[in-house]
Formats: sequence, C-alpha cells, structure tokens
Amino acid sequence: MSLTQERKPPQLSPAARRFAHASSTSLGAMLAKIIMIAIVDATALFALFTAIGREAWAIAGVIAAITAAINLVYFKRGWLPAKYLLPGTIFLLIFQVFVIGYTGYIAFTNYGSGHNSTKEDAVMALLQSNQERVPDSPAYPVTVLERDGQLSLLVTRDGTKMIGDSDDALAPASDADLAGYTQLQFADLLGRQQEVTSLRVPISQDPAQGSLRTSDGRTAYQYVSNLVYDQAADTMTDSKTGVVYSDTGVGAFTAGDGTQLMPGWSINVGFENFTRAFTDSSIRSALASVTVWTFAFAFLSVATTFFLGLFLAIVFNDMRMKGKKFYRVISILPYAFPAFLGGLVWAGMLNRDFGFINQVIFGGAQIPWLTDPWLAKFSVLWVNLWLGFPYMFLVCTGALQSIPDELAEAAKIDGAKPFQIFRLIKLPLLLVSVAPLLISSFAFNFNNFNVIYMLTEGGPRLENAGLNVGSTDILISMVYKVAFVGSQRDYGLASAFSIIIFVLVALIAVISFKQTKALEELN
Repeated sequence: MSLTQERKPPQLSPAARRFAHASSTSLGAMLAKIIMIAIVDATALFALFTAIGREAWAIAGVIAAITAAINLVYFKRGWLPAKYLLPGTIFLLIFQVFVIGYTGYIAFTNYGSGHNSTKEDAVMALLQSNQERVPDSPAYPVTVLERDGQLSLLVTRDGTKMIGDSDDALAPASDADLAGYTQLQFADLLGRQQEVTSLRVPISQDPAQGSLRTSDGRTAYQYVSNLVYDQAADTMTDSKTGVVYSDTGVGAFTAGDGTQLMPGWSINVGFENFTRAFTDSSIRSALASVTVWTFAFAFLSVATTFFLGLFLAIVFNDMRMKGKKFYRVISILPYAFPAFLGGLVWAGMLNRDFGFINQVIFGGAQIPWLTDPWLAKFSVLWVNLWLGFPYMFLVCTGALQSIPDELAEAAKIDGAKPFQIFRLIKLPLLLVSVAPLLISSFAFNFNNFNVIYMLTEGGPRLENAGLNVGSTDILISMVYKVAFVGSQRDYGLASAFSIIIFVLVALIAVISFKQTKALEELN
C-alpha cells in the first residue's frame, strides 16, 4: 500500500459494535437521566425550602450549589470525568466534611441537656411546664378526639365549636373540619388515661392565657403559668415568690443567687468546653487517665496482635509443617466473628459468678475479670488479641511469601544464622509492607469502641472523676458516655473531646508516616 493511499477505518468486532451502540445516548437513556435528575431536584427543592423556613441560609446555599452542579454536569455534553467524580465528591462533603464541621460547631456551644433548643422554644416550654389550675376556673365541657394517633380537645365556647391539640391552640372548627376525627368512648378514655390527663391545649397563641387540661375526658379547666415573661425587660418572674430571672448570657434565665430555670437554650460559648477539659480538675484528671490508657491500649493491641500474627505466619510458612491449611483456617476463625458479638460472648465467659473461665478452667473461683481495674484492662487486651491476631496473621503471611527465597539462601551461604536472616533481612523487608497497616491498626484501636463497650462498658468506674468514665474507657467511649449516657448529656463537651481525638490521631498518623519513609529505602 502506498503512502498516499487512504487508510480504511478499522473494522470493529460484533461485541465492540454492540458495546458502542449500548454506550451511545438513546432516547430511553435520556428519559432515565431526566427522571433521576427530576427526583434529585425535587428532593433538593424540599430540603431547600425546609432550610429557608428554618433560616438556615448556609445550608440552603450549599444545597442550591450542589443541585446546580448536578444539573450542569449531567446535562452538559462531555465532562465525562466530572460525571464520575461528582457523586463521590458530594458524598465526601456530606458524610465527612459536614460531619467534622458540624462537630466543630457543636464544640463551641453549650448544646446538651437543658440547652438543646432556641430561646423562643425555651420560653414557651417554661410557660407551659410551670402551670397550675386557676382558682374558681370555669368548667369547660370537652370531648376528646383522635386523628392519626394524636389527641385533641373539642370545646364549645359561646356556642362556637373550637378544637386544639398540644401543638395548635384552640381555633374555630366547622363540621367539615371535624370529619376526620374520631371521638374517644369511655373505654378508650380509661385505656389512654395517661395520655388524656397529660394533654395540654393552649387557649390562644398568647402563652400567658394558659391552657386547658382535663382529668376525666369530660370536663376541662384553665391552667396558667406561675412564671410571667416580660419580653421588653427579657426577664422571667415567678409570681409566687417574686424572684426575677434574667438572661445573663449563659443560655438560661438566671436569678441573682445563680439559680437557673430549665430548660435553657443553646448559645455560643467560645473555647469554654476546651477550657473545661484542661482546667477543671475533676475533668482534667479523668481525661488524663483515659488518654494514657487509650495510648497504652492502642499500642499494646497493635504490638500483641502483630507479634502473635507474625509468629504464626512464620510457623505456618515453614514447608516442613503438615496440615498448614487446616491450622490457617482455625487461626482466622476469630476474624469471622463481629467484634461486638465477640465482646458479648467473652463478657459472659469472663463473668465473675457464672462465667466459663471461672467455673470450668479455674474450678469455681470468683476472679473479678471485669470488675477489678487491672484485671479488666488485661481482659480487654486479651479479647482484643483474640479478635485481632488473625488480621495480622494474614497480612504477615502475604508479606513473608512475597520476599524472595534467594535472599535467605544467599545469607545462608554467607554464614548467617536463621535468627540473623529474620532480623536483618526478612523483618526490615516485612516492615516495608506492614508498617502502613500497623499505623492504620493503631488508629483503629485508638477508636476501638466495640470491644471496650461490649466487654466492660468502660468500667469499673473511676473514683473522684467529674465524668462518667471507668478504668477501661478509651477516649471514644468516654465521648459516647458524655454525649449519650446519664441524665445530663453534654454534647458540646463531647464534641470538644472529639476534636481533641481527631487532632491526636492526625498528629500520630503524620509523624508515623514520616518515620516510615526511612523503610522505603530498603525496598
């Protein structure tokens, strides 16, 4: 063929032609794309209006920007890489960046028990929760109605039917408005007596007028609050005692002697949560104790699981050993157990009174494996060793098998002994592959919540600690207890602890990865 002769395009195989045809944009694919984008847009529009209604302008702006980006990328011809990268980027923003950012925001607030709403909601709650029956209050004949599981009161005042519930004040109602309601009969009133007696229906939008409450489902009386709110002075006055509670900027109405009315509201407190963590003696001592144990637990967990896994990998990698496949299967069985299930099983086996370890192995002894501080720490490390060594065994087995046998044979010829071959040749080469995994394993055990909480729940409790923490609590379980366990839940302080943990793990990872670069020279 001459150079001037026109080249024919290459002929595609039937499979390639079918793939090219399927990849081309057809009418069906376009309709499917439009339907999916329409669903995304509808969902985004609903979220956008919800955010605007709550005056969350930053969230509304983010939703609008993401929605616009989705429509632009998927309706624009080309931009193929962006079509694949955009979903991952959105999920990264939602599940990583937003979570970290929101945690950081909460860390600078007093958000927690008694401070989990706005000031307007707190005022309404105070006025509604401190109500007493008005002396000589007229009796209002009422009927208890139900719709969609929610109870309402039907009241007739001056010949006008009015209906209301715990959320909506009394308002005139026509027969058409009452069509969807069902009247509770006597038997229903008895069966739901607690719901009926706890029902409070505001008389009007003004909380000062109080609410109607009934004890028998037939007659209601007016209840008004003992507290009087002065919006101009921003004070709450107890009409019985005359004590005036003012907004002093601490997120609650506070009297002159420091007494506060609860609930309060959430406010920005700056670095107060971080200051409490390091300056409050009771919190600081608990934080220091838990931090030391967290580092010890993470380091010992990695060290014990690695060395046991490495030992088994060396033993089972010996060509002279018989039944290696059987032993390997047995060794990785703990890895098939979920960590939380393994913790629960071992908690039963280590029980002081009826556990298998005490009753069978130690002949009925009552060894406090989970209630003594030091034995509890040993038990946690033992259970974590049982759960974690199979992973290290698999990793070390693969790393050892990747090392060429010629290196060991050459060392033998030079007169090196087996231990010298392992220490000077195999172990450095092994660490090249395993060191990053050891770092990630350290970070994992640093936040290994399952084994701690399922085995000991962090106990036994530390004495003289200002927090609900125990001897085996690590930082992440301490954060969980501060945020979700007990009557007083301090989400702001828990978020501050979470930021501290994040910084610690990040610093450890950065330092560790820098140190492991020295191993790369061996590769």
